[in-house]
Amino acid sequence: MSEYSFETYGELEPWIGREWLQTNGSGAFSAGTIVGANTRRYHGLLVAATLPPVGRIVSLSRMNESISRDGRDPIGLGISQFRDVLLPRGDMHLQRFTHSVTTCWEYRDGDLRLGKELLLCHGRNVVGIRYAIDPGAVPLELRLQPFVALRDFHGLGRADHTIDAHCADGGCVVRRWGHGLHLRCDGATFNEHHDWWYNFTYRLETERGQDDTEDLFTPGIFTVKVEAPTTLIFWAGLESVADCDWQVELDKRTRNTPGASAPTPAQQRLTRAAADFVVGRRADEFAGATILAGYPWFSDWGRDTMIALPGLLLATGRFKEASQVLCLFARFVSEGMIPNVFDDYHHRPYYNTVDASLWFVNACFEYRNRSKDNDTFDQLLRPACAEIIGGYRGGTRFGIKMDSVDSLITQGDPASQLTWMDAKTNGVVFTPRHGKAVEINALWYNALRLMDEHGTADKVQRSFREAFWISPYRGLADVINETGRNEQCRPNQIFAVSLAHSPLTAEQQAGVVEVVRRELLTPKGLRTLSPSDPKFQPRYAGNQFDRDKAYHNGTIWPWLIGAFLDAHLKVNNRSKQSVEQARRWLTPLLDALENEGCVGQIAEICEAQPPHRSVGAFAQAWSVAEVLRLAVELEM
Repeated sequence: MSEYSFETYGELEPWIGREWLQTNGSGAFSAGTIVGANTRRYHGLLVAATLPPVGRIVSLSRMNESISRDGRDPIGLGISQFRDVLLPRGDMHLQRFTHSVTTCWEYRDGDLRLGKELLLCHGRNVVGIRYAIDPGAVPLELRLQPFVALRDFHGLGRADHTIDAHCADGGCVVRRWGHGLHLRCDGATFNEHHDWWYNFTYRLETERGQDDTEDLFTPGIFTVKVEAPTTLIFWAGLESVADCDWQVELDKRTRNTPGASAPTPAQQRLTRAAADFVVGRRADEFAGATILAGYPWFSDWGRDTMIALPGLLLATGRFKEASQVLCLFARFVSEGMIPNVFDDYHHRPYYNTVDASLWFVNACFEYRNRSKDNDTFDQLLRPACAEIIGGYRGGTRFGIKMDSVDSLITQGDPASQLTWMDAKTNGVVFTPRHGKAVEINALWYNALRLMDEHGTADKVQRSFREAFWISPYRGLADVINETGRNEQCRPNQIFAVSLAHSPLTAEQQAGVVEVVRRELLTPKGLRTLSPSDPKFQPRYAGNQFDRDKAYHNGTIWPWLIGAFLDAHLKVNNRSKQSVEQARRWLTPLLDALENEGCVGQIAEICEAQPPHRSVGAFAQAWSVAEVLRLAVELEM
């Protein structure tokens, strides 16, 4: 459990920058800030998944709670930003925040005590909020005013006539664009009054140079008189909430929150974090488990899935889900490629990456080695791997093919983005990596060895050393194409050491690890570019163009710590000293689970310069996966 107490009320910083997340196992989520303010378009008490795990819509955006007592000014427990104005200031009364299976806030004002507990129902687009009120010596009236968006989670809404509401079952149903949000609060009286509130402003959208303002609809107010300690529960869902039972839903959520049996507190927290990304699909053709790449805006991407799978599913013994994920992608192998993404709205697969398929081969062999499920591997996975090898050897989409001269893989053109370092805005490719990229060919060599393609692998090994090796002091080149050899110091070279099969000599492997340690290692993972490079960007901030310019030109990616520690341990033969050093390097990322960013999660990226602020998506699958995998391996 994560717990934060507030000795001084009304201090927004750093708490308005600390986020929390609950997920429901099928793509829906609840998210916000510790103080209760929504600072992103993606924040909401119920962000439903209408086509699990995608088709997500912000349904219930927020709740205004206010308390009236005899002759006193009402106390507002919510907090909203309208341009430069924050009101009400519920944070002035916030005493404690805790986050575990549920998310809880405790407020006080003199002898008044109010507890607010949020529960996102597992497998349902339903959220419950339980209020425990002790009025103290003076009776009070609690007023709950829900604010509804019912819009795509990537967009922002404005007041219009597409929304409607009517009373039903002691509460109301709000409808918009074919969706109905059911609102109910047993023990309270619903007073219907349709209204729009204008110009809610989301500060993180402002910082990112994006549209930052929207209007929200409120259908009315639920009120209850409180004279003695009282508990009441508010429900909201894209289905009837008349049958909702708090204890039943809490028990179900507890059963589906793994981690309690993990051997250490760090592994318990990481296992819980990992579970947020493992979700179920319900479309018939795509049924089974899948992995969301991150929150709040990512869907299930092939590259991220294959990199994250060993940590999220194999290290935690979730072999059934791992099999479902791998078999789904195996079914959609096309022209030697797995999909890199399934469409957010129609599940349609898209094939637009060079590395995802090679990571798939690696993940299949990891699955076989950990699960011992030879039947699934031999019957479904190995044939898919063979199809990928054949597709890359003979040539497939986007110019992905094996060079007939040196047997290295080449791909793309100056305008394409096929590797994981993909950032392009307004026609500008910030990290052009078409041609022969170092990690792609490290993955290719690894895949050939795994598939017993030793003849081709031998040739690739010779070609790789000749093409990419610079020196013990500079490591490997990053990419080779018609413009020559790009010798920027980037982290992609670490995979030529970390994978099970390395094309390098032992001395070359040690040289690469030392170069990466010296130039790229930080407490939060590896930088994407050496600070000595003229293109190095120390901060990730500003509009889309500025952020994409920095995305892979210095910005730290925590997931890369996994490959670096694998490589470090390999070149040091897992000596006692190397294991202890690896633990020291991993510790700051374990600390980050509680001390920054999203509570209990690890962000997508961090800024290149200290204090290495967490930015990008606030919870990222491969960040958590690689830290979890190494925490298990290092027994932390």
